[in-house]
Amino acid sequence: MATLQEPKFVYMGGKLRLWNEALLHIGCEAFTRGLSVFEGITGFWQPDERFAMVMLRRHYERLRRSARLLHIPFLTAYEEYEGALDELIGVLVEPGRNMWARTTLYVTEGHWGEGTVADLAVTAYHHDTPVSPPINVGVSTWQRSADLSLPARIKTGTNYQAGRLARIEGRARGCEDMVLLNQWGRVAEATGSCVLMVREGTVCTPPATEGALEGITLDVVEALAHSMNIEFIRRPIDRTELLVADEIALCGSLAVIILAKSIDGLPLPEASPVLTALQTRYLDAVTGTAPHPFVKLSILPSCSASKSAEAPSMAASR
Repeated sequence: MATLQEPKFVYMGGKLRLWNEALLHIGCEAFTRGLSVFEGITGFWQPDERFAMVMLRRHYERLRRSARLLHIPFLTAYEEYEGALDELIGVLVEPGRNMWARTTLYVTEGHWGEGTVADLAVTAYHHDTPVSPPINVGVSTWQRSADLSLPARIKTGTNYQAGRLARIEGRARGCEDMVLLNQWGRVAEATGSCVLMVREGTVCTPPATEGALEGITLDVVEALAHSMNIEFIRRPIDRTELLVADEIALCGSLAVIILAKSIDGLPLPEASPVLTALQTRYLDAVTGTAPHPFVKLSILPSCSASKSAEAPSMAASR
């Protein structure tokens, strides 16, 4: 089991706080009803020793949409959102080490939608290995919730309960991740990532109407595929089609592109030429090695290599 990081600082209540001081009251709706929405955003060092967050405005806009659908007030302007990430990552980042940040909007006051008040909390963790080795993937007996029960379009912690159960099921079957089917028995997504499948050179993925999150990293991969003359389509995928796929991978901000080496116990071909090429192109784009016009990088001014070396002493004086 991986050791969970406990960074020294978090951003909460409009300022930096020590990790152990970032608390929510037991009576708040974030605790009693799991009422929160969040985004996970990766950041990478660039060749000029500046630090950049990937697709930051798109993540901000998706957080706004999730909050709107759950009737959570989100009053933070984009500039304040970016500034919170800059302030926190500026005291945590280390030269050469990439990071993953989670921005979470918690409901701190209110009752059943009345008098709702929310607070933006930001946590950030070192993310040194953006490419994971190929994994075993299974198809879960747990099902993705329907749009009329808990929409996949909302990136909320409560939407990951089925994924948690599927991960537990998967560990018993020797699988590192699991695919969830929708109410029609077709592929929705994995427990925390979108699903990519290759058949005869074409990359296929389920559309949002099949129960998949509207993935930002997925949009990036699609744009990269088009620029590489790789056919990319969004269409329904049957469970049995996964079992005869040429290549399979999971795709997300934290996952990047994780290749699958088996699906439901059936080995996949050792080589994944199409998805490996996309994986390499994605990393080249987000690290600034080979920029791509679709991949927007937000430079954090407090996180240059020289400033990050001073960050711990700066934080201690706050």
